[in-house]
Amino acid sequence: MLILWIILGLVALFLAVVLIRTALFRPLPEPKADGAPLEFNRQKAIDDLQALIRCRTVSDRDPAKEDDAEFKKFAELLPGMFPHVYETCTLYTPDRRALLFHWKGREEGDPTVLMAHYDVVSVVEEDWKKPAFEGIIEDGVLWGRGTLDTKGTFNGVMQAAEHLIASGFQPLHDIYLAFGGDEEINGNGAPSIVQWFKERSIRPAMVVDEGGAVVENVFPGVKRPCAVVGIAEKGLMNVSFEYMSNGGHASAPPPHTAVGHLSAACVRLENHPAKRRFTRPAAEMFNLLGRHSTFLYRMIFANLWCFMPVLDLICKKSGGELNALMRTSCAFTTMEGSKGLNVIPPYARMTANMRIIPGETVESTLEYVRKTVNNPDITVTCMDGCDPSPISEPEGEAWEQLSQAIASTWENALVSPYLMLACSDSRHYRDLSDRVYRFSAMALSKEERGTIHGNDERIPLETITKTVEFYLRLITKR
Repeated sequence: MLILWIILGLVALFLAVVLIRTALFRPLPEPKADGAPLEFNRQKAIDDLQALIRCRTVSDRDPAKEDDAEFKKFAELLPGMFPHVYETCTLYTPDRRALLFHWKGREEGDPTVLMAHYDVVSVVEEDWKKPAFEGIIEDGVLWGRGTLDTKGTFNGVMQAAEHLIASGFQPLHDIYLAFGGDEEINGNGAPSIVQWFKERSIRPAMVVDEGGAVVENVFPGVKRPCAVVGIAEKGLMNVSFEYMSNGGHASAPPPHTAVGHLSAACVRLENHPAKRRFTRPAAEMFNLLGRHSTFLYRMIFANLWCFMPVLDLICKKSGGELNALMRTSCAFTTMEGSKGLNVIPPYARMTANMRIIPGETVESTLEYVRKTVNNPDITVTCMDGCDPSPISEPEGEAWEQLSQAIASTWENALVSPYLMLACSDSRHYRDLSDRVYRFSAMALSKEERGTIHGNDERIPLETITKTVEFYLRLITKR
C-alpha cells in the first residue's frame, strides 16, 4: 500500500509540475508596432517590378542556356528606374553580375547590408497558366518568375532607397545594397561581394537576405500570423549512390538488380531518418510561438524536458517544414538505370539532396548515410556540399530594429527566430557578422510559397507595396 501511495504522490507531483509550468508559459513582450502610414509612389513600385519581371534573367550552370542580353537589359533598366540611387550611391561590380551600391552614412560605424538576387530559375512555359516573363497583371496579382524569388525583394530595397534619397534622407551609418545575379546556381556573385568587404575590413552590423516570411497555420495551435526570421540556415549536400553489376537480359534476372539494391538503400534511409537535434533556432521559435498555442500544445512546449519524444513524433508524422526543423532531411531526387525496357542495367545511379541540421557537418552526415545504407557494393559519394551556417543572435539593437520594422508592417504578426531550411547567399557572410538575418519581406500563403521554383509564381500587388513599406521602416531605423 505504501508503494502505491508513493507512486500516486509522484504522479500527482509530476502533473502539478507540468500544469504549473504550462500556466506560467505565457506570451513574451512583443515589439512595439508603429504602423503610421507611409507615403511613397506605390504605382511606381508595381510598374517597375512588372518591367523587371519581363527580363528573362535565368541563370544556369550551362552558360549556353543563359541569355546575356536579358541580364544586360535588366541592368540597363535600373538607372532610369532609380536615378537618385545611381546619383547618390557608389556602384561597385565585384563580379560580372554582382551589383553593390554603397550609400554613405552621416557617421562612422558598422554598416547594414541589404541583399537580394535578381537571377531566376528556369520555367516549363507550357505548364504555366500565364506566360512567365510577360509580367501580366490580372485581378490584383502580378504573374511571373521572380516575383517572389527574389526580384520582389530587389524591387522593395531599391524603391525604398530611391524614395528616401529623393526626400533628403541619409542613414546614420553606411548601407550597402548587395545584389547577386547567380544565386540560383551557387555562383560567385555573393562570394565576390564578401571578398570585397574582407579586403576593406568591413564588418556589417546587420545583414538581411531572403529567408522566412509572414506565414499562417504552420505552427501547431497558433492562429496569429507568424513572421519567422532565419537566424541560421541548414547546410547542403548532394549525394550520389552508384551500383555496378554485370547487367543482362531481363528474362533471367538475379534476385536483386542494380536498381533493386539502390531502391533498398532509398527505403532504408527514408525509414531511418537522422536523429533529432533541438537546435537553438528551433528552441527559440518553440519558446516564443508555443506560448501563443492552444493549451495542449502549450503543455508540450512548456515541458519539453519530458515531452520531447512527443514533439519528435508530431514532427515525424507531419513531415514537411516542421520535421525539417528537427533533423537533417534526405530527399531522393533522381534515378537512372537501363535505357531498354528488357535490359538489366550494368550501372544504376540515384541522387539525394540533403539539408544538414546545425550541429552536424557534411562529413558526419555522409557517415550516417553510409552506415544506414550498409551496403559495401553501393558507392556513396558527396557531389558537393557546405556545412550549416553559424547561429546569429536574436537579440540586441539590430534584432530589435528588424523586429520593430516587421511588427510595424504586419501589425498582428508574431516575430520569431527560426531555422531556415533552404540555402541563401547570406551563408557567405558567416565570417563577417553574427547578425545575419534571413527574412523575405512578404506575407505568403502556403500556395504562394509552393510557386517558388514551381509553376505560376505570382505576387499580389498589395504584397509588392508592403515589401517597400518594410524596407522604408528598416532603413530609417539604421
